[in-house]
Amino acid sequence: MKRLICLILVLTASCKSDKKYHVQQEVETTSTSVKGILDFQNGLNETFKNPETSPLPDRFRKNFEGLDFFEPDTSYIVVAKFERTPNAIPFFLGTTTGEKTEEVVYGIAHFELNGKKHQLEIYQTPSLLTQEKYKDYLFLPFLDETNGAETYGGGRYIDLTIPEGETIEIDFNKAYNPYCVYNKKYSCPLVPRQNYLRTNVRAGAKDFIKP
Repeated sequence: MKRLICLILVLTASCKSDKKYHVQQEVETTSTSVKGILDFQNGLNETFKNPETSPLPDRFRKNFEGLDFFEPDTSYIVVAKFERTPNAIPFFLGTTTGEKTEEVVYGIAHFELNGKKHQLEIYQTPSLLTQEKYKDYLFLPFLDETNGAETYGGGRYIDLTIPEGETIEIDFNKAYNPYCVYNKKYSCPLVPRQNYLRTNVRAGAKDFIKP
């Protein structure tokens, strides 16, 4: 908001046509981003309401009205420098059920959030590469300082797609909880400690409070 106010003040001192053009562009961009966030939330809620796709046990789903999310906040959309790691060796990541899943660090995202510099490892799952719909899929699990208070203590996930260039957009508003939060029958990868963000990420899904 401060940036928008400054932009308006600066452009007021110049020609009015420039002011109108630039302000409209920024408002449109913000509006599109918020719509994408709301579409994500609505889609997730529909998945949870559908008995064929919901991770919720029947006793929770019958009265389910919707997940609890933070309000959309475009300051939690970052464009990170994407450092690819083509020589990374696959490793086994533990899960909530004691099983292990093979992952490989596809790249490292470098970005600023809440006035601090951060980095996160982004993973690719070799076993999914045989499926067409997952050929470009990347997996980002992360921890932050809201865990155990406002959000699930074990961290959250974000789904990403392999970018074409040297940057990758990460929208923390699209962070969701592992399915094991809702149903213990699911086996969910544990978030590596190196993906701990030393800041509050008040965006995305909040913790699930059983009714």
